[in-house]
Amino acid sequence: MDDVAPEQARSALDTVERARREIADEIGLPRGYWWAMAAGWVVLGVLGDVLPSWAAGMATVVFSAGHTAVASRLLDGRRRTDRLRVSAAVAGRRVPLVVVGMLAGLVLVTVAAALALDADGADHAGIWATVLVAAVVGFGGPEILRVLRRWVRA
Repeated sequence: MDDVAPEQARSALDTVERARREIADEIGLPRGYWWAMAAGWVVLGVLGDVLPSWAAGMATVVFSAGHTAVASRLLDGRRRTDRLRVSAAVAGRRVPLVVVGMLAGLVLVTVAAALALDADGADHAGIWATVLVAAVVGFGGPEILRVLRRWVRA
């Protein structure tokens, strides 16, 4: 170890850090999770539009319970693919908070979009708002999560 040049040591450390970042980029939720969430979002929007409010509320509770059961296994972000399972030290402890915060933000976007569409006179504003947000969730969920994780350093 005495004959290791500082440049070699720096190069080795840079390689290790680059590999750690590549592994950390694998942290997240499977693509299927996001599409299932998007489909559930649309179903809840349709049910909210066609059912009485008490029934739509019950459907939301059932969906939330189902999501909790599935997501509790996935929310740590450590099992995004079958190829890789990272340690909790690499994944970080804040991934579940970021996902829950992201979903809460998407609920607010859905409500705001529905209110704006309703004010504009659109028929079935709730359905259109949920379709809009579902498209964002399905197509952009992993990317949004990646950006939010970077912002909060999770």
